Amino acid sequence: MGKHIAILVARLIFAAIFLMAAGFKFAGMQMTADYIAAAGFPFPLFLAWVAAIFEVLLALAFLTGAFFSEAALLAGAYVIFLAFAFHGPSHWAGNEAEFGFFVDHFTFLAGLLYAAVHGPGERLAMRAGWLWK
Repeated sequence: MGKHIAILVARLIFAAIFLMAAGFKFAGMQMTADYIAAAGFPFPLFLAWVAAIFEVLLALAFLTGAFFSEAALLAGAYVIFLAFAFHGPSHWAGNEAEFGFFVDHFTFLAGLLYAAVHGPGERLAMRAGWLWK
């Protein structure tokens, strides 16, 4: 029973993190676009919308268990992209906290990789997916 509860709590945590991130983007889409533009990316408003929608889709996958392993792998790639794009070495000189933010992304990646391999658990999980059934 404890294993099932731990897996469900982990899924809820993953979903909550991505829903919060999406919520902040939807609440301040232009601010998100400005942040993306400051990092040097083209089409910042479009990318802000894509990121927010992507994060909602990730949360849905974590909540339902559908395409769970695929979502966890995509989320891991996304998290590492964010680490380098917005908290990478070029940001460390001006703010030591950025290094901590950078490293935190790798601990999140570790959890996502573990989740991708082990799947959504046996309870409250749809069995749709292409990997590791």
